[in-house]
Amino acid sequence: MKQFLKTTVALAMATAIPAAAFAEENWYPYEAQEVTPAFSADGEVSAVTYTPLERAEKAWNICVSFPHMKDAYWLGVNYGVADEAARLGVNMNNVDAGGYTELANQISQIENCVAGGADAVVIGAISFDGLNNVIGEVAGAGIPVIDVINGVSSPDISAKSLVSFRTMGAETGRYLAERHPAGSDPVKVGWFPGPAGAGWVEAAHAGFMEAVEGSAVEVLEPRFGDTGKEVQLGLVEDVLQANPDVRYLAGTAVTAEAAQGLIRERGLQGEVDLLAFYMTPGVYTGIERGFILAAPADSMVVQGRIAIDQAVRILEGEEYIKHVGPEIFVVDSSNIADVPRTDILPPDGYSPVFSVNQ
Repeated sequence: MKQFLKTTVALAMATAIPAAAFAEENWYPYEAQEVTPAFSADGEVSAVTYTPLERAEKAWNICVSFPHMKDAYWLGVNYGVADEAARLGVNMNNVDAGGYTELANQISQIENCVAGGADAVVIGAISFDGLNNVIGEVAGAGIPVIDVINGVSSPDISAKSLVSFRTMGAETGRYLAERHPAGSDPVKVGWFPGPAGAGWVEAAHAGFMEAVEGSAVEVLEPRFGDTGKEVQLGLVEDVLQANPDVRYLAGTAVTAEAAQGLIRERGLQGEVDLLAFYMTPGVYTGIERGFILAAPADSMVVQGRIAIDQAVRILEGEEYIKHVGPEIFVVDSSNIADVPRTDILPPDGYSPVFSVNQ
């Protein structure tokens, strides 16, 4: 089982936090997966043991740009980038654009980061293609850009720290297809992939649809939308009203988290099951309590950690793996007791840290 950093330090929300506030236990060596050739959508995946640097040579300034900090998924990535920056001894500034509709804001924030003296930029992208111009400008100025979590199509990035959301979607679809193979009674599934146009959403959608093809799973018209709780809850309500015979609701972690209460309120437990195609603390707890059926874990904390290490390695001229991410595995009631929460999620009670100062 992968070992993550475990901490007893309660991290309070702050504009900046000193590096000494973080724990010092090692999260590595970490068994990960490398994609070759790097940046290819269908490259060969091979096992690799990831070992980060022990310490940076200097306190580099690393800017981290996220789509938002609305849900626990990005909180987990924040924990990874903040804690790894503190461990390595570099400065980290984390900005969030406010949502997947705020592409212009993300571009502006990245430009401001560079103008403010960023040595490297780590980007969790709002759009697969929409950041290519600004990435090209940043890379053209000699500043390395690391693609974390969501994926971009730009050829100007220096490294990727992410998993395949196509695989995440496919694992979720495969889970359903194995429960309802061809020839069994058909079941209807409401599918909520997330905000239209985002690279990770399109990838997860493609993987999910491919995985259920040929099975007894009938996917209703996909409901795309921002990953805010109110938006997702509204989409779920629409599907339940229009399709009283729906058997499963599958989609983003926010979808599954938001739908739990609604399913209980309407007395639909056991009649409508929930799945997410990625893991958050709320989804983990939902699986523990039997309110959510299953979700793949992509270990977002480690993706954040690796992105910071990649940035430092590039800045210091060290060798680095260009395209790497954690191994994906599905968590459900059959194995959740064997998957410690701290292996795939940030510590309980963690609040976002926007700056790490050395």
